[in-house]
Amino acid sequence: MALRRGILVAVLAAAVFGGFILYGDVGELSANLGAYAWWTFGAACGLALLNYALRFAKWHYYLRCLEIRVPVGESATIFLAGFVMSITPAKLGEVLKAALLRDRGRATIAESAPVVIAERLTDVVALVLLLCVGVFTYQMGGVVVVVAAALVLAFVVVVGSRRLMNAIIARLPVRIRPKVSEAYASMARLVTPRPLAVGAVLSVAAWFAECAGFWVVCRGFPGAPSVSIEIATFIYALATLAGALSMLPGGLGVTEGSMAGMLQLMVAGFAKAPAVVATLLVRFATLWFAVAIGFVALAFFRTRYPAIPQVETAARIKS
Repeated sequence: MALRRGILVAVLAAAVFGGFILYGDVGELSANLGAYAWWTFGAACGLALLNYALRFAKWHYYLRCLEIRVPVGESATIFLAGFVMSITPAKLGEVLKAALLRDRGRATIAESAPVVIAERLTDVVALVLLLCVGVFTYQMGGVVVVVAAALVLAFVVVVGSRRLMNAIIARLPVRIRPKVSEAYASMARLVTPRPLAVGAVLSVAAWFAECAGFWVVCRGFPGAPSVSIEIATFIYALATLAGALSMLPGGLGVTEGSMAGMLQLMVAGFAKAPAVVATLLVRFATLWFAVAIGFVALAFFRTRYPAIPQVETAARIKS
């Protein structure tokens, strides 16, 4: 099943990138790549690393909120290994991190999986905040912001109501109630004001770093119209949020299409070919760079941190 899913994602990615290459015209794309200032791509990769560092700080903070004690080095390896699953709908496949914590005897999956949900929740909050000023300035993207904000609010309200959640859990099959109750206990702690606020602040800084990476990439074309940091932030945040809400693997197609289309629409004189090149480069500097790091980190984890037998794991978690 996992292999089949991986093949489908690879086919979808190839189709999206192939379609973009044809849309941008091979000759025009080659000319733009030949004249491109490649240091800007390196700078975008550096800003992506800053994004990962800030998101790791959030991950490790949430583990501490749940009193899941993990050495920083091991925690960082697990966090980065989760990037292997970046090409999943809304990155929810990163629940792999919970499985790796279980393998190391740090926590059960039910106890730690809510950290991944809290990460995604605060990512959405951050993107909505980054978009708010632009929505009023540019008069677009309002529907995406309203839908995302409504989903976040509904989730926080439902999870924040113990009475409602207990009623929902009581209606579930008996065999899964204990695990769901355990997961809810963790989730309820993470949606309290302080963890939400800290996570949102770290997320805003993290995602602004990638918005800045997009801005830097757009400045690598000699003679191309200047793209302001405000417009770059608006375009990148809106395209990323639209891709997440689409529930497509990695937002493939939706994110790229939104980014290239808005770049041409909002920046007068920004031609089709450089818009496509900028979009593809920033996706390589963020999404695919993360996936590559994830494979390396997962391989390192399997070598450096062997799994602990289940009996010992259960004893360590209880203690």
